[in-house]
Amino acid sequence: GIPTSSKKLPERYAKVEQVGSPMGPDLEIIRMLKPDVVLSTKTLEADLKAGFAGADLQADFLDFTSIDSMQTEISKLGKDFDRTEEATKLNEDLSTKINQVKKRVSKKKQPSVLILMGVPGSYLVVTENAYIGDLVKIAGGKNVITNQKVEYLASNTEYLQNANPDIILRAAHGMPAEVVKMFDEEFKTNDTWKHFDAVKNNRVYDLDENLFGMTASLNAPAALLEMEKMLYDN
Repeated sequence: GIPTSSKKLPERYAKVEQVGSPMGPDLEIIRMLKPDVVLSTKTLEADLKAGFAGADLQADFLDFTSIDSMQTEISKLGKDFDRTEEATKLNEDLSTKINQVKKRVSKKKQPSVLILMGVPGSYLVVTENAYIGDLVKIAGGKNVITNQKVEYLASNTEYLQNANPDIILRAAHGMPAEVVKMFDEEFKTNDTWKHFDAVKNNRVYDLDENLFGMTASLNAPAALLEMEKMLYDN
């Protein structure tokens, strides 16, 4: 089975049974399919683990909070499903593209970055422990939020103003058009934002949800290239 998604999935999955959204899978449909294992992401483990256990379904929660952890999971999946050679090749290709970006940015001045994750009606601050935070770090940016164990924090605009980042990145999770509109309204009506250097210098960027999701994916190299352009304004 595959998750129900508004995003375009590879054609080979066109006739595969849909099992509901990643955040709210239909356990009855999944049970009828009798899978050996259900694959989900670690970010959803707290919400889904009990439900899968109650439905007597074995679930593996994969850590896609960074490119490095995704590559570890790719290696594990290759071993589990007898695709070691394919997994190794995939990881080698990813590493080559990632290292090219690292090399280009290694001698550039590190910009300070604030990342906001918007959901309809509110927004959170993204730490370096989340996937987008990992992309910023790899691309040579310095997250103004440091020494945190969690992926997301509640926003405190006064504290953020004191951090005064060079760049503000605004990401959307679900309903991106509505979230961008919310961000625009927040930045227009909350006077605090106009004091940020990033706002004064027009260094506020909205991230494309198709490239910059909540978890790592195989389009990470393309996301890194876009991140590099934004961080160094090129």
